Amino acid sequence: MELTEGIFKAAKNIFDNNKGSILRTVIYTIGHFAIAIIVLMSIANVSFMIALTDAIVEPLANAVWYFILDKWWASKSSKK
Repeated sequence: MELTEGIFKAAKNIFDNNKGSILRTVIYTIGHFAIAIIVLMSIANVSFMIALTDAIVEPLANAVWYFILDKWWASKSSKK
């Protein structure tokens, strides 16, 4: 029980300290899913299921990258 409470407190702390970055990351990721599906089905002529799989896996990696980039960018911008 104590471990679970600690995990939830840590997650809440991370969320509270990163709301803006998390929201932008989620919006970016959803848009990326849709764009990737459309592009793959149009250009690569793949099935919806293949496009969906790629559209989920690849943007999740991009979401992590964007979150790191956004946190770094914000830390540089706030020092001015």
